[in-house]
Amino acid sequence: MSKNIDTEEKQRIKRILSGRSDEYAYFIKTYSGQVLDFVSRMVCDASDAEELAQDAFVRAFRSLGQFDGRSSWLTWVLHIAFHTTLSHLKRQRPQWLCIDDLPLADTTDEEFNTGREERIRLLETSIDTLPPNEQMLLHLYYYDDRPLRDIAYIMDTEPGVLATRLHRIRKKLLQMMKENER
Repeated sequence: MSKNIDTEEKQRIKRILSGRSDEYAYFIKTYSGQVLDFVSRMVCDASDAEELAQDAFVRAFRSLGQFDGRSSWLTWVLHIAFHTTLSHLKRQRPQWLCIDDLPLADTTDEEFNTGREERIRLLETSIDTLPPNEQMLLHLYYYDDRPLRDIAYIMDTEPGVLATRLHRIRKKLLQMMKENER
């Protein structure tokens, strides 16, 4: 994020805090897609994801006076969205999936399947079985290419702790893949 955008956002926040709440629309318009994508990675139901993203923006608005500028505004709102979504997931009952309801794989694709594609599918399946916070850590680090210090802020921890978690998750995924290959 460039200095001008950072300064512009800080000025908007000052105006919002002084009573110009209409200025908050800028943050919603600018970041709503990213926040919704972020929440959607942890919540399967699209309407739940939309509601949680909206809730994160409402919470961010209510606590805007606490934004200290140590991170970008996006990182701050993702921090709020992460904890909002985790709280939601903790309140949810586990949903069981019936294996009979799953669509059958197209057998013609198996003829063109390479070992690499199979390992990718195996990795994706293994990732899907991880707890939501571990999945989110992987997504933020590997797919979004976010630095560990931003992820640490979002997830309320230290960068060193996250580096250790990443190492453990990679080892866990490798073990899961080995077990599933048999």
